[in-house]
Amino acid sequence: MESITDLLPVTPSIDQLGRIIANVAAPAFLLGAVAAFISVLISRINRVVDRAQFISSISDSDTARSFLKGDLPRLRRRVTLLNRSLYCAVVAAILTTLIIIVAFVSSLLHFAHEYGVAILFTAAMVMFSISLIDLARETRIALHDNDLRV
Repeated sequence: MESITDLLPVTPSIDQLGRIIANVAAPAFLLGAVAAFISVLISRINRVVDRAQFISSISDSDTARSFLKGDLPRLRRRVTLLNRSLYCAVVAAILTTLIIIVAFVSSLLHFAHEYGVAILFTAAMVMFSISLIDLARETRIALHDNDLRV
């Protein structure tokens, strides 16, 4: 009867682990970049939400600043774009994490993983690209005359 240790692959050598780590270095750097990008997106979302809350709190009787309430639809559009950008960036981060996991597990279990990693990497890049496009769209509408008055 075979024991459980007979079914498990041989413990990888230092050389094998070195190759695995070298293979996941690029996705690890990508993951760090996506995490920093997510931080930027959250910061922008917070600023837009704070601005919308400030404008919403302006009294209708405040004639000097009541014109700012017309800016709320633009702020909603910005938050929508930033929220979608954040969602796509998080999905890109998850896919990148899966790349690292698949690379380690498949190397340890001696499975071919090239196609799976390529598909995950492509999907991560597509999601990251969509996120960047949404950020660019939001940035394009971000600066408005009303932002400069208050």
